[in-house]
Amino acid sequence: MVSVAFRRQLEGYGLTTANILYRLPDHPALLQAYVWQEYDLAPAFPELHRFLAFWRDKLEGALHSVTVSHSGLIKPAELRAVGQEFRIH
Repeated sequence: MVSVAFRRQLEGYGLTTANILYRLPDHPALLQAYVWQEYDLAPAFPELHRFLAFWRDKLEGALHSVTVSHSGLIKPAELRAVGQEFRIH
């Protein structure tokens, strides 16, 4: 059986990492970092938007900034036309 992560990669998902800075509820002048990783579709990032909506609705720490990086792990093969071929016996 194929893993869910591999199946998602074949569907175009790539590994997305978000560095989330948020304000501490008791000390709003201080920032805390949280790293989130999930397979997501660039450039819309629906999984990340869903997570950030959950954060805003359910958690107390106000978001300060989100830095996103994304990498498609499975990429198309690079093909190159060969002009000549030499055979060595």
